[in-house]
Amino acid sequence: MKLNAGIITSKLAETKAFYTETLGFGVTFENEFYLLLHTPDRGSEISFLLPDHPSQQPLFHKAFQGQGMYLTIEVDDVDKLYEELKQKGTAIQIGLRDEPWGDRHFAVLDPNGIGIDFVRYFPQQGN
Repeated sequence: MKLNAGIITSKLAETKAFYTETLGFGVTFENEFYLLLHTPDRGSEISFLLPDHPSQQPLFHKAFQGQGMYLTIEVDDVDKLYEELKQKGTAIQIGLRDEPWGDRHFAVLDPNGIGIDFVRYFPQQGN
């Protein structure tokens, strides 16, 4: 199995700009109603679909409402990415921090209101 999360949104242009220009994602496929993006290493994909598109079944018509979803993106150097995004003027929602369970992370919001948690996992000591 391979998972591809899909978000239904009218903000395809803003979403494409954010993920490609700010985060360095690439475009796998796009047309007038669908956008499929891949992470810089091509290891994962995420898709975006216009709401109420006549080519889609009603199940895929209602737009995401901007709450109750987040993405976690694991990175090798979370400190470097944090500085890069700050220099690009990206609004940081949760500042860079260490958690007691071993994560070092920070978070931003995409144009659709989806929280993106960038994390570097560190094994807990003594477990």
